[in-house]
Amino acid sequence: MNKREFIKLTSLAGVAALSGPLSSLAAVAPSAGKPSGNDPKAPFTVPALTYAYDALEPYIDKLTMEIHHDKHHGAYVKNLNEAVNGTPFATLTLEEILAKVTDKDKAIRNNGGGHYNHSLFWTLLSPKKTNPSDKLKSAINKHFGSFEQFQAKFSDAAKTQFGSGWAWLIVTPDKKLAVINTPNQDNPLMRNIVKDLGTPILALDVWEHAYYLKYQNKRPDYISAFWNVVNWEEVDKRYHNALK
Repeated sequence: MNKREFIKLTSLAGVAALSGPLSSLAAVAPSAGKPSGNDPKAPFTVPALTYAYDALEPYIDKLTMEIHHDKHHGAYVKNLNEAVNGTPFATLTLEEILAKVTDKDKAIRNNGGGHYNHSLFWTLLSPKKTNPSDKLKSAINKHFGSFEQFQAKFSDAAKTQFGSGWAWLIVTPDKKLAVINTPNQDNPLMRNIVKDLGTPILALDVWEHAYYLKYQNKRPDYISAFWNVVNWEEVDKRYHNALK
C-alpha cells in the first residue's frame, strides 16, 4: 500500500468510525486563528500544535502528524459540535460531557472522547528531550517498582489493547498511579462507561492512523519510539494538579 492509498483508506475509515455525518475530512481542518482548543463549551475547536508537523521526526513523521491532527482530530471536533447541538450537553464543558455521557450517547461518547484524548495527546509530545521530575520518578518507583518496570507495563498496555484504543497513566481517586487501556475513544473520565477511573497524565494513541504510514503493522516499534518524544514536563504538571 502506498501513501496515497493509505491516506484515502484512513480518511474514509476515520469518518465512518465517528458516528457522525460522513462529511469530507478535507473540510474539517482547524480554522486559521482559532484558539488552542481549550474551549470551555461548544462550539469546540481543534487545538493548534505548539511544534511543527515534522518536529517529532524521526519518531513520528510529518505526514502522519498532518493527517492525524488536521483531518482525524478535525473530524471528531466537527461531529462533536453537531452531536451536542440542541441537547443538554451543549451547555457543558468537555470534561462535564465526558463525566455524564453513557453508552446510549454514541456520537457524543465517540467524538467527545476523540476530542479530549487528542487534545491531551498533542501536549504530551515534545521535540525537546525532557525527563520526569524527581517527585514523579519517586511516585513511579513506589507504584511500579522502577521506571523501567513502569515503561514495560505501559508499553504492554499499549501493545495488548485489541484493535483501536489508548494506553494511559492515571492518578486514581485515592491519589495512586495506575496504568490502564481503553478501547476506541473511551477514557478514564467517563464514569458511566469506563471501569478504571482517574485523571489521565500520560496517554498513547494506538489507533492505526497514529502510526501506520511509518510503522505499518509494527505497533511495538511505534510504542518504543514514543518514549523518545514524551513531554515529561507536561506529565509532571498534570501529576501535580491531580494531587491537589
